[in-house]
Formats: sequence, structure tokens, C-alpha cells
Amino acid sequence: MTLKPFNIFPAALIAVSLLLSGCNDAPGTASTKAASSPVSVAAIAAEAKGFAAGSPMSARTVYVFFDAQCPHCAALWEAARPLKSQAKFVWIPVGILNPASTAQGATLLAAKDPVAAMDEHEASMRAQRGGISASGDAEAQKAAVVKNTELMTRFGFSSIPTIVATHAQTGALVTQEGAMSTAALAALLGLQLPAAGQ
Repeated sequence: MTLKPFNIFPAALIAVSLLLSGCNDAPGTASTKAASSPVSVAAIAAEAKGFAAGSPMSARTVYVFFDAQCPHCAALWEAARPLKSQAKFVWIPVGILNPASTAQGATLLAAKDPVAAMDEHEASMRAQRGGISASGDAEAQKAAVVKNTELMTRFGFSSIPTIVATHAQTGALVTQEGAMSTAALAALLGLQLPAAGQ
């Protein structure tokens, strides 16, 4: 498969992101890009454009940089589902893996119901149908996806999905590159693991 990198994303960084559980199966095997600014929840809240899934009034916000073409991001979407009653997950699309990433990310941002569109997209990806079709309404959102990608790389992240949040109990900044199980995600965020069947 040939990858077509975006002008803002050198081919080397794309290769690193593919190596890295996210598009990161071998953590620690690739060097990460040096951050040009410290990771900041406030900067993400101010600069990133995403869509919320979960409890809209929750004081707990979890930011997830994801690529619509990333199977590990799809796994995290499912893993986060049982925790949505405890936190608001803001999904921030980036364009890293291929040109469809930006187009599909923009389509999700432009959707009237982005959560339903994401569910439809992930079902299509699991069925190996390539995800949702890019919409003409999404053109205006492509610039937002590019800015999201620039913000993610400015923080030095090189793998997707990338989670940024504050721990629910300690208030400490937590970050994670790569997908996680529901139990590991709950532990990372300081949330309660729901009982089986909930």
C-alpha cells in the first residue's frame, strides 16, 4: 500500500505512526517527535475541533485525537462506550494515515449527529467497506482537521489514538498513545469500571 503524506506531515512521521497500539503495535520501538509546546488540556479545549460523545454535562472531559482510517481508534471508540456516563469524550479527527482520513474526519465534524455518523463509520470499517463516504458539506471542515493534526504533532504525539485528560481523582494530567481496554481506560482516567451487563 502506498501512503500519500500531507504537506504538513512528513512521510517519516506517518511511518512512525503506523509502527506505533494505535497505529502503535510495538510501543517504545520508535522515537517520538519532540514537543514544540507542552501538552495542555486548555490549549486542546481552545484550539481543537471535535465532537462529544458521552455525558454532555460532565465535569470530566477526555480528549481523543483519532484518525478515521485507524483500526485502533475504532477499538478505543468501542472501549470508551461503557464509560460515557461518567465523562464527556471529545473525539478530535486528524489526518495522518491517508487522504481518506481528512475527508472522513471532516465528514464526521460536519454531520448533524456526529456520534451516529461515527457509529455508522466504524460499522463500515469493521465490515471492510472503507468507512463513510466523504460529504460535500465537509469541505469547510477539512481545515479544522488539518489544524487538529498540527496541534497533535505540536505536542509531540506520534501515534493514534492519543488520549489527553485530567485524572478524575487526582486532577493530574494523563496522556496515552494507543488503544486500551475499557478496564485500562477506566484506570487511566480514574473512572469506575461499570459492572458486567451495564
